[in-house]
Amino acid sequence: MKVNKNIFSNKEKAMFALRSLYASHGFSMYRMSKFEEFELYASNMDFLDSGQIITFTDTDGMLMALKPDVTLSIVKNNRHIGNRIIKLFYNENIYRVSPKTHYFKEIMQVGLECLGAVDDECISEVLLLAAESMNVLSDDAKLDVSNLDILTQLFESCNISRETEEQLTMCISSKNAHGLERVCRSADLGPAKAELLKTLVTTYGNPDEVIQKLEAEFLENSLFSFEEKVSFGKSISALKKVVEAFKRAGLEDMLNIDFSVVSDLKYYNGIIFKGFAAGIPDGVLSGGQYDKLMKRMKRTSRAIGFGVYIDSMGKLSKFDGEEVEIVD
Repeated sequence: MKVNKNIFSNKEKAMFALRSLYASHGFSMYRMSKFEEFELYASNMDFLDSGQIITFTDTDGMLMALKPDVTLSIVKNNRHIGNRIIKLFYNENIYRVSPKTHYFKEIMQVGLECLGAVDDECISEVLLLAAESMNVLSDDAKLDVSNLDILTQLFESCNISRETEEQLTMCISSKNAHGLERVCRSADLGPAKAELLKTLVTTYGNPDEVIQKLEAEFLENSLFSFEEKVSFGKSISALKKVVEAFKRAGLEDMLNIDFSVVSDLKYYNGIIFKGFAAGIPDGVLSGGQYDKLMKRMKRTSRAIGFGVYIDSMGKLSKFDGEEVEIVD
């Protein structure tokens, strides 16, 4: 249904355009109330960007919270998935502390989630929709993709503590090679493993070139056993399949591989990604696989999704004069 273009702001037009995109690919609208039981968030506090949540006591004495997140609610309310794939999208206001103002803010978020028998095809579809989402918002956008399994497998081969893992992850996320070297020395990691970790800091950009280097560093390295090489090979193959999907779609110019894209290793695994638009310093889209979150919430299925932070996109002049199509 086309609607008068003057009724809505550009951010609302962007929201409707994204909803239309997701609905056209077979995703169904998910709606939730403004609040959930606080226990849902308390049990997964470190999954959230901020531990600060607006709470209140309901009339029956139950402690409730204004929703700071949508993914947790979707997982909670989809218990029995079996071998199906549930494809949902949402358009919700969430309530979080702004990193700029340090005050609570109502933030418009649009996103989608796939839960269930998630396979390589499903993962590629979600990443392509993330790229198309960025193209909806900007004429100059990039999607940076990583695979957390490579980092996790490398950490396991180093036999290091959780604290050291967190320090190394922080260095990788900030591309801090000098800091990474200091942490490696402190943890008594040998120079060979330290150099491999440094590879994840210094290797990024063109997918074909990055994958070629990863194969040389991890699959032809005498440091690793046959079983470890097989494991690394599967993770590199997962990246290859994403690259191939982008080439088929003619979107390969949007794609970078960048291991500074990291997420909490307790919740996320596999392919993760962030979307960037020219002129916007921070990412405006983020997502990835979160099978570990599913397991923590006693689900046996897999999951992948992403959220788009429209409020961070500025004036969105791309939508000046555009008509909008509302998907209900």
